[in-house]
Amino acid sequence: FVPGGWASNKVKALGDDGVEAIRQFVRSGGHYLGFCGGAGLATEDGIGLLPVKRRPTRERVPSFSGRIRLKTSDHPLWQGISDPIFHAWWPSQFVAGEGASVLAAYGDAMPDAFSSDVNVGDAEKGDGWAELERAYQINLDPKRLMDEPAVIEGRFGKGKVLLSLLHFDTPNDRNGAIVLGNIWKYLIPNAEHQKRALFGSGNEVQRNNVVMPELEKAVTGLIELGQRNFLWFWKNPRLLQWRRGVRGLEYCTLYVLVHELSNLTKQQGHPGASDLEKGLQRTRELLLPFVDKAKELLVRERFAMQKGQITYERCDDPEVQALRDELFSRAKSYGGSFKELLDEIDSLLYGLLLSRKQLIQVRNDR
Repeated sequence: FVPGGWASNKVKALGDDGVEAIRQFVRSGGHYLGFCGGAGLATEDGIGLLPVKRRPTRERVPSFSGRIRLKTSDHPLWQGISDPIFHAWWPSQFVAGEGASVLAAYGDAMPDAFSSDVNVGDAEKGDGWAELERAYQINLDPKRLMDEPAVIEGRFGKGKVLLSLLHFDTPNDRNGAIVLGNIWKYLIPNAEHQKRALFGSGNEVQRNNVVMPELEKAVTGLIELGQRNFLWFWKNPRLLQWRRGVRGLEYCTLYVLVHELSNLTKQQGHPGASDLEKGLQRTRELLLPFVDKAKELLVRERFAMQKGQITYERCDDPEVQALRDELFSRAKSYGGSFKELLDEIDSLLYGLLLSRKQLIQVRNDR
């Protein structure tokens, strides 16, 4: 299973040996399930599991997010779904070749969806998409997605490959939850479907950590600054909707991960406490200066919007550009001090998840 996120970063992290391990696993009869960026990883542009290509950026709607209705095929994935409305979060677009079956295509976008920072319902009541596309200089009209592949299936060797540009893992999405269950039964039909507690019974004694409250306060203050400057609002419990010109996804990711880190560090009994404390101190050293500079950048970007159009990569203010380069680099997928910070938090979370899983496994075995 490969979740969303930048496919190019996944390829770099895997390396040649990791890529070949996945290919061999599927070739030998294992199955591959990819959502969004995880789907992109399996294309010909990635590790080549299916004859699927990415549509060129200039032909795509690059910034669609929200609910969209699908045109579905007769397939076990859609069992129990009466109205196939699901969530897409800034997906790529695919061109399916011979041997790749389209299980669902895009239909109408819902009025509460967004294209960039434009609400779909509001835009369709106004002067239309053509004028907005001239102003934004990108494709915005979600009708350009109509009948494009959204879910694709094929085979690589003995294994099944299932690729979805929809996020069935979106929080509080009933349709998505149903499809996740259907996928499990479809890919592993003879498995025991058990619900087991991964993180304990909920009655663990909480650990006291002096660093986490400071980290939570910092990221909460960052989000609040963006809200009071009308730069974003919460679209759902995990995702912000931000104005064009700022990197809302990165700040949203940081906020969610820090709070998840806090939840896990409060649970008693994980091993490696000294390593955890060192990791949290290192995270603090990286995060607090980052947040201070990010706040400065956001305020500068807010005022730059009043003077003219800006995008995440283009702004005429040299001080804005210098801060952007330091915090994120010029890569669309992010770099700079943000990447260093994110790598540190990722390592901490991964270690905590592994140790918690091991502890619960020991408890279950007893």
